[in-house]
Amino acid sequence: MIRRNSRKMYLIALSLVLFTNTLLVSCNHGRAKEHQHNEKPLALPIHVVESSNAETIKNYIGTIEGKINVEIRPQIEGLLQEIYVDEGTFVTKGQKLFKIDASAYQEALNNAIAIQNVAKAKLENAKLEIERLKPLVDNEVISNVKLKSAKSDYDVAKASLDQATAAVGSAKINQGFSIITATVSGYIGRIPKRIGNLVSKSDKEPLTVLSDAQDVYVYFSMNESDFLYFSKLKIKEDSINGIARNNNSLSFPDATLILADGEEYSAKGVVDAINGQVDRTTGAISLRASFPNSDNILRNGSTGTLKISEIKKNVFQIPQVATSELQDKTFVYMLDDENRVIRKVITIAGKSKSNYIVSNGVELGDRIVLTGLDKISEGTKILPIH
Repeated sequence: MIRRNSRKMYLIALSLVLFTNTLLVSCNHGRAKEHQHNEKPLALPIHVVESSNAETIKNYIGTIEGKINVEIRPQIEGLLQEIYVDEGTFVTKGQKLFKIDASAYQEALNNAIAIQNVAKAKLENAKLEIERLKPLVDNEVISNVKLKSAKSDYDVAKASLDQATAAVGSAKINQGFSIITATVSGYIGRIPKRIGNLVSKSDKEPLTVLSDAQDVYVYFSMNESDFLYFSKLKIKEDSINGIARNNNSLSFPDATLILADGEEYSAKGVVDAINGQVDRTTGAISLRASFPNSDNILRNGSTGTLKISEIKKNVFQIPQVATSELQDKTFVYMLDDENRVIRKVITIAGKSKSNYIVSNGVELGDRIVLTGLDKISEGTKILPIH
């Protein structure tokens, strides 16, 4: 009897516990619904997606070279006797730069002149012989054969003189090569040789490099995609303006040069030459931009970064501050019709100043939460501020 009563009391207690838990769950659910219904939405600024033009900046590493960049090499072999200039100095066209010991070439010139004098004397003797024989032949004292032989000797003597004269000229040229002068005005580069070194025209290194850097070229490479963009842009412009297509015409914006210290060069450059072929190994094409250099800031062999702008028309732009990243994906928080947050993945196609150019993930008129991303999550109610 006692055991039956105990069992009955246990079942009654268990029923009360289950009823109480059910009642608490129901109350909590009702309160959650009431809280969700009465929650105060966050007031946050939003960005409405629109179609607009975007300016993107492309960077290209460039190498600077003077428009006139001349290697100074000796034309003769000999010991370097004098160096008249120092590295980095400016010289004018015709100014003396180096002197090679010319003693051997002076002796060669003296010998050539002596041979020329002998040839002159032989020619004079041949001439006198003709003058002596001519009246004898005219008077039939001797036969005409001897006169013809004398004239032949005269021709040989004349040819020998011409040959000797040419040798003198060659010797003078070689002697003149002992003084090396500047072929253009410009700045002296590195001078690897020193006085007393043997120099010759077969040396691998030049005596120096002379650069005229009043105007400079910046050589750089561009990938095929960027090059096609500018090429197509030129075709469109010519079509709109009714201009006949010229395959040699270029359509690049002015180039900005960033120097090695990070400073922007004061003058703008113009892209004025394109290589005729695309490099098959890299898929890039070489181009050249010209820059004025009146202040001599740019030097031959220096490097810099070229910045060239592109205009992408009718694209979607989203401020970078409105995005968040997780692993390799970029997200935005978008509002639905009830102003609740939806997290969405976007595809970035480039940058324009402080904006991302988005190629996929947003549509015209979408509302994107700008700030306060750390305060919201999927489903959060937002009071949009325009």
